[in-house]
Amino acid sequence: MKNLLKYFSLLSIIYFFFSHINAAIINEIRVEGNKRVSDETIKVYGGIKLNENVDQNIINEILNNLYSTDFFEDIKINEKNGVLNILVKEYPLVNQLVITGEPSTKVKEQIKKQIFTKEKRSFIKSSISKDVDLIKQLYSSIGYNFAIIDIKIKEIDSTNVDILVEINKGDVTKISSISFIGDKKVRDNRLRNVIASERDRFYKIISRNTRFSENLTNLDIRLLQSYYKSLGYYDVEITSNSAELNENKNIDLIYSINAGKRYRINKIFTNVDKIFDKQLFLSLNKKYKEYVGEYYSPFKVKDLLEEIDIIIEKNSLQFVEHNVEEIIENDSISIKFNIFEGEKILVERINISGNNITSESVIRGELIIDEGDPFTKLSLEKSISEIKSRNIFNNVRYEVVDGSSENLKIININVTEKPTGEISAGAGIGTNGGSFAISVSENNWLGEGKRVNFSVDVDAESLSGILNYSDPNYDFLGNSINYFVSSQSNDKPDQGYENTIVSTGVNTKFEQYKNIFTSLGVTATFDDLRTDGTASDSLTKQSGEFSELAASYGFNYDGRDRSFMPTKGSIFGFEQTLPFFADKSYISNTLTYSKYSTLSENVVGAGKFYFTAINGLNDDDVRISKRKNLSSRRLRGFKKNRIGPRDGLDHIGGNYATALNLEANLPNLLPESTKTDVTAFLDFGNVWGVDYDDTIDDSKKIRSATGVAASWLSPLGPMTFILSTNISKASTDETESFNFNLGTTF
Repeated sequence: MKNLLKYFSLLSIIYFFFSHINAAIINEIRVEGNKRVSDETIKVYGGIKLNENVDQNIINEILNNLYSTDFFEDIKINEKNGVLNILVKEYPLVNQLVITGEPSTKVKEQIKKQIFTKEKRSFIKSSISKDVDLIKQLYSSIGYNFAIIDIKIKEIDSTNVDILVEINKGDVTKISSISFIGDKKVRDNRLRNVIASERDRFYKIISRNTRFSENLTNLDIRLLQSYYKSLGYYDVEITSNSAELNENKNIDLIYSINAGKRYRINKIFTNVDKIFDKQLFLSLNKKYKEYVGEYYSPFKVKDLLEEIDIIIEKNSLQFVEHNVEEIIENDSISIKFNIFEGEKILVERINISGNNITSESVIRGELIIDEGDPFTKLSLEKSISEIKSRNIFNNVRYEVVDGSSENLKIININVTEKPTGEISAGAGIGTNGGSFAISVSENNWLGEGKRVNFSVDVDAESLSGILNYSDPNYDFLGNSINYFVSSQSNDKPDQGYENTIVSTGVNTKFEQYKNIFTSLGVTATFDDLRTDGTASDSLTKQSGEFSELAASYGFNYDGRDRSFMPTKGSIFGFEQTLPFFADKSYISNTLTYSKYSTLSENVVGAGKFYFTAINGLNDDDVRISKRKNLSSRRLRGFKKNRIGPRDGLDHIGGNYATALNLEANLPNLLPESTKTDVTAFLDFGNVWGVDYDDTIDDSKKIRSATGVAASWLSPLGPMTFILSTNISKASTDETESFNFNLGTTF
């Protein structure tokens, strides 16, 4: 063994000797062949210095440095008698880059931004094929999957060229149909609600989700995987390799799904490094017991990780890392949380790149980890998740490199921006009349991460519009703040009045504690109520102009397993409004509570409670526009706003309204081929209280109805039918045993 070590040592010495035997000290540097790039620039980029040793290894390093600049097509370097000779041949320069065949300036700018070839930069012929692929990928991402790209090169002289990019993008590839095959265990209707892709219809003139693209199908796969795993299908496999081109040159999109086994959580435990006090984490056991025996869900794992993070933050533990092990045993999963001490490393610097539009402060404002903080992968991953949640980037990548010393790290974060403007429209028609809505929004206003939205809603009796401006991370405090201006006009000729309400205000919302949100707001309102000769005397007395300045606050607790189609948990909300100043002062309170529970494989139960009240102050009566009503969504079996106190023949709403909804969602009651989901319901509700006229019946009778609601995915869009029968009602109520609504987006 000793002889072997001596042998290797001798070889190392010989290699070192011969690698330096030909080294020479450079006394002079000569550069030839360069026309645009100066001698000094070549020396700087090459890392070349006088009076230093140069051997073949260093010459190779200089060559690599200079080639990496993309300035030079060919480079030759040699040393003779202390003189370093550098002969270069420069790439031609791109004088003009012209794009034809694309009318959109925005798309042209995006092409120029993404391709390698750029104006006033070196022309590298080998990049042309890469540019063609990049342009095709760009067009494919917006639905043009058969674009023809031809790039022509025109030599002006030996050092300059013009580039012409000719584009024939062809027709948009639409999604003709979407189907799901395999052992999917979930109905197609539900899966269509999960994915982003939409089937093309003649009325979907705005939606881009009807265009086939690889990016969209990849998003669908991620959404489906997340949904299935949230139901406990841990091993779900989803592919979309069956995107078939039909005779119309559009796509029949087929997702093949193998749901696999559905796993329950068998055991949850914590493995705490001995360096930490295990007693700090004992409180987790109570939370663990809530989830043991339930179906596995990554949302449950995420919830438990957040509980661990709270303990770490509360006890000021530093350099803490944790990970999750999921151990499969037959049809159950054991979850193990490992909590351990990471390396004692600090963050030296965080570099942000790729944000050509978005202000760097927007990205840094989402970072949980900061320069000078202890470095943990946990904090870094959470920071990246926060940046992604802003929904203004296509991709967010990071790398961690060594800093200026052993205990320092540099974090490089690269973002890829995406279009953040959206336009959407929707329409509905039903037994309560028709409606139309359109919305235009920008989620990254002026690159500052602010959101601007304008929407208009129209139905048979009203026209309303609202302009919102919101900052999701006001002053980098983590709180959202929203400013708005709205206008609503109501025309109710059957009740003999019309009114216009103009409002403006500011409100904020923030997470006070885990899952507990607080909202605060101030609103100024102007209400102009006009009546005609058909209005009742009491209503005529309320006509006129009214102004108010009101404050509101509220609390909301969200303990649902997920916000989309929850199967467990509850959500509770309370809101109160009280004017600082009002021509007709009042106090308003609203309380909501919903509870969800999976009763069996085929039944998901829900109970929903709603109570709202408004009372005049200082002997003031509540204005007609402020009075409470129940919609046909909260009390089925009755016409919208047609129960409760009546002034003459007009339902005027009440000072109080309440509703209780008991529902059982029956997703597997009908065959899947019907594309119909069924819900059975039992509703109770009432509207009562009249403060402006003691002679009007107070209407304290409890109303109730039962029936079924069916949601059918029709060729024209989702259609809802409600069949109901009244159990109890007042003689003045207007009932509705059948209701349908057809709604869709464009």
